[in-house]
Amino acid sequence: MAPVERKLYQRLLVFAFLHISGVLCFSELFFIKEPHDVTVMRKEAVILDCQAHGESPIDVRWLKNGVKVVENERVYHLSNGSLYISEVESRRGDKSDEGLYQCLAQNKYGAILSQKARLTIASISAFAIQPTPTVVTEGSVARFSCKISAHPPSIITWEFNRVTLPLTTERITVLPSGVLQIHRVQRADAGNYRCISTNIASRRRSTEATLTVSPAPRPQLPQRPRIIAGPQNISVLLHQSAILECIATGNPQPIISWSRADSKSIDVYSTKVLGNGNLLITDIKPQHGGVYMCRATTPGTRNYTVASANITILAPPSLVEWPESLTRPRAGTARFVCRAEGAPTPQITWLKNGDKVHSNGRIKMYNSKLVINQIIPEDDAIYQCQAENEQGSVLSMARLIVVMSEDRPSAPRNIQADTVSSSAILLAWERPQYNSDKVIAYSVHYMKAEGLNNEEYQVVIGNDTTRYIIDDLEPARNYTFYVVAYMPMGASRMSDNVFQHTLEDVPLRAPELSLTSRSPMDIQVSWQPLPDKLSRGRVSAYRLSYRTSTESTVSQIELPGDKTQHFLENLKPDTIYLLRIVAATSVGWGEQSVWTSHRTPKTSSALVPMAPELRLEPLNCTAIVARWQLAPRNSVSIQGYRLFHHEESQSERSPVQLRSLDNTYTFGGLDPRKKYHVKILAYNFVGDGYQADQTISTPGCVSVRDRLVPPPPPPHNVYTKTNSSTSVFLNWGRPAFTSSHAVNYTVRCNPVGLQNASLVLYLQTSEQNLLVRDLEPNTKYEFAIRLHIDQLSSPWSPVVYQSTFPNAPTLPPSNVKVTLIEKDTALVSWKPPDEPNVAVTHYTILYASRNAWIAGEWQVLQREGTITMSLLEKLKPGQIYFVKVSASNHMGDGPFSHTMELTVQADFSSGHDPRLSHGFTHSTGFSDGFYHLDQKSMTGITVGVCIALICIIICAFIIVCRGKNRKFSAAKTYGEGVNTSASVIGHLGSEGQPEQADVYFPVMSQNHFIDAKGGTNLVINSFGPIQSSNEKKETWFSFSSNGKKDRKSVQNMTHISASYQPGTPVLTLEDELSLSPDQPTTLQALLWRPGDSEGSSNSEESHATGDSGRYSHDETEMTNLSSGTGSRPPSLTAEDGEGSDCSAAPKESDQLTEESRGDLKLTVSVESGCCHHEAKSESQLSFQVCVPECV
Repeated sequence: MAPVERKLYQRLLVFAFLHISGVLCFSELFFIKEPHDVTVMRKEAVILDCQAHGESPIDVRWLKNGVKVVENERVYHLSNGSLYISEVESRRGDKSDEGLYQCLAQNKYGAILSQKARLTIASISAFAIQPTPTVVTEGSVARFSCKISAHPPSIITWEFNRVTLPLTTERITVLPSGVLQIHRVQRADAGNYRCISTNIASRRRSTEATLTVSPAPRPQLPQRPRIIAGPQNISVLLHQSAILECIATGNPQPIISWSRADSKSIDVYSTKVLGNGNLLITDIKPQHGGVYMCRATTPGTRNYTVASANITILAPPSLVEWPESLTRPRAGTARFVCRAEGAPTPQITWLKNGDKVHSNGRIKMYNSKLVINQIIPEDDAIYQCQAENEQGSVLSMARLIVVMSEDRPSAPRNIQADTVSSSAILLAWERPQYNSDKVIAYSVHYMKAEGLNNEEYQVVIGNDTTRYIIDDLEPARNYTFYVVAYMPMGASRMSDNVFQHTLEDVPLRAPELSLTSRSPMDIQVSWQPLPDKLSRGRVSAYRLSYRTSTESTVSQIELPGDKTQHFLENLKPDTIYLLRIVAATSVGWGEQSVWTSHRTPKTSSALVPMAPELRLEPLNCTAIVARWQLAPRNSVSIQGYRLFHHEESQSERSPVQLRSLDNTYTFGGLDPRKKYHVKILAYNFVGDGYQADQTISTPGCVSVRDRLVPPPPPPHNVYTKTNSSTSVFLNWGRPAFTSSHAVNYTVRCNPVGLQNASLVLYLQTSEQNLLVRDLEPNTKYEFAIRLHIDQLSSPWSPVVYQSTFPNAPTLPPSNVKVTLIEKDTALVSWKPPDEPNVAVTHYTILYASRNAWIAGEWQVLQREGTITMSLLEKLKPGQIYFVKVSASNHMGDGPFSHTMELTVQADFSSGHDPRLSHGFTHSTGFSDGFYHLDQKSMTGITVGVCIALICIIICAFIIVCRGKNRKFSAAKTYGEGVNTSASVIGHLGSEGQPEQADVYFPVMSQNHFIDAKGGTNLVINSFGPIQSSNEKKETWFSFSSNGKKDRKSVQNMTHISASYQPGTPVLTLEDELSLSPDQPTTLQALLWRPGDSEGSSNSEESHATGDSGRYSHDETEMTNLSSGTGSRPPSLTAEDGEGSDCSAAPKESDQLTEESRGDLKLTVSVESGCCHHEAKSESQLSFQVCVPECV
């Protein structure tokens, strides 16, 4: 037992020693100096540093763009390993010294490669953008720009009339990007401007551009803010500076402010404003990335417009996980891990002794890992992980030490392979020569012999056999095989490789046809050769079949296997032909394709476009790329293209309309392993041109042999930022795996809640960011991304949501109405703009009188976006006002509506028509046409008027019928009433203030009607109802002096008195008088007063209108009380009151003096007996009416 333990202990010591010694030896080879990027002048000398330290001897070589640098008298190595170029050349092609340089250091342990260094020759190109002549008005903003490419970047200055301008003044700003801004332009600024670009290579001057300054218009009208030069999307390298330009015009001059779309605060420590609104960010860091919004706001208002741009931060690669050196036994497994960060995401490349590592059966690269299976002695080397993107590269190294053991079995011997069929090969071998009794299993390894990056497959079998049939191979392919024996202590060495090919088989599929017509009587048929996987051997022949869609006779043509096209002639014009093809190998014919249709063109002399040359390629298992170009002999102009596609056996979809400049289109969202038919034609004003047809099949997402291979992980860190109202910027990270195959992505985009799957948008890209355009404004979208690599597709990434900005309104508010509701107040109402997906945050109302409008002085009101009406107050009488409304949101202001006119009538209180000056100014607003009734209002009014008329007719009929019985007695009573009333009124006129006066009105007269039911103070005369208002403590009556005429009116008023009858309602009119010299005593003065309070009351109630913006106003007015100035109500007819118990005559009252004043009070009471006279104060006048019941 002791010898066994001692032997095991010795092995462990040897293993540890080898491991430590290997690491120590590896640590002896590294770079002291590496080359760096350099820019030099032509013909100058340059030294690229490279010094390596390690166990001697060390051999240093130089590579330029991956190719060894050949030394000569101008380019040679220095003793320390650096590269010296005595005169840098800038000739074109390979003779130029510009490029990427790396040095390779090697000793007996392996080789290491330095980082890449770019050698650039200083240069300055011609101007890509020249300043252009500009005409601006005085006081506005002028802007010139120029752009040039230079290495190193040039410094741009500006000259005015050949004199250098300062970089920044109070009014002039020069941006490093080549933009000149002149604010508050003056006439002295007119002249010639040009930019000067300077670097170490040269200096260039642009052409001169003339600035013309025109005088500003007088008066200057208000202008909404408008951004004339907004920020642009830019990508900035880490720790560099970024400038976002923003210039706006307007009257008054708008204020520029900046914010972030994600509501984060702007870093004030590294950000400042350059000039009058440009944002400068210095020392860019990752947190500075995002969407920045420039807002131009009119001072003192909420009118503003917005422009936005995205800043993308670029960063060179940096390693976050390094590979570590490993010691592994032969036939073991080694895994190296390497992870890097950067923007865009770095690509990981593995190097072995300075050469790129390729995937094969034993070596795989996946998830940023390098995995080496079945380690062999040749795997002992130095491995480097290189992370690279457009901003630079970084490397890290590790060594793999392979430990050999003498107790393992030898390799299996005499490997033989025999073909069994087109998909099977029999493999046989002999047992190992040494330690074969310790073998417990064998593993058979096989892979395709042709090509790179082939997958190796492994099958494990028991130790009781040395034969095995591999039966999942592809026809007509060469394979390589080897066998490994396993024992408890480990695996043997690999056996010798053996090669064998499988037999041919019939083609798996027919070629895809492409059909075009050159004339109305021919079809050009072409196809692509079948790939080896589908041909399953060498194609020896093709058979082309065709017929018309209406005939059953099929014509066939056999073509040799090397043909890829055929021209069919003498066909019928304007006829649908069906074509199909089949391929054959030496084994036999394969499966025929389905019929493909093509219509020959019509016979016409019109010049229509020829058929484009169409090419289809599968981008991945769910996308197809269509590319086309016009036929070389096409001589007519085109307006655009129509592109059709549909799945085989499905109906054709509506075409995609494309512009004449387009030459590529991607169909996304397709099904794997499906055949699609694509058709394209060009059109012009004459009509549709000749069409080109082609079929293509989408590949499978995971082939049979890849079913055991897990799909790649989906993209991660998906980030979305709204860029504008129609675009969203997406950025994502590539999953942590490495592959030499090209990687592309599918972006899925659709509005949230979309029901129609055909409207889902699929976009293809090979980058890790994408700007999705042509979206709907103010719409929430969902995005998902999947990865495609080597016909493998990842799952969709988690869905992210982002909403586009709303568009600035492009239409004004609709249905704008202006209504005058009081003599100095108007109501303006409107509806939101008639356009979808436009949010309104506020409305702006401009109004001005005619004189103010001429002077350009508008009054401004703003209302929230949910409010659709506003009051215009303090309007001046006798003026014409202009009103217009606009809608706005965060993106800007919309246009104003058409200007509405509103006429405010003059105050005619001293004129002849009191209705024009007292509570009737709103009538002008109605009559001027600003108030319109909708259908519902008209219907309600019509129904109400009809009901009222019916009621009036019924009441009139009843009253007339009952009045016939009292007609005779009424005439008799009338005479007595006149005498009695006259005496009372006589006392009123002669004695001054009356103590009490009762006037009795008849039940009915020719012109007056009284409420016979009681409970109301309603009096109806020939002009309509007389109705009081209690909403304001204001009397209805005013008195004016009218001399004898007034006294006569009082006398006439006495003729309307009448005695009451028992059981009749009593109407009492009480007035506390305080007479003045100008107070009349006429009934007209008692029953009507200018300044109707009811009109004011209705005006107040009209404010509480609905959200619809319509203004409803009850026009119950007091106009019926008088017919005009100085009009007088007619005498009332008294009725006979015989049999009444009310025999007490009213006391004589003093005559109404001019000094008497008081309030008038009208009451109604119903008594079953007689009228009771109550004592009144000396200053109170009482009218009491006894009215017989009407029942």
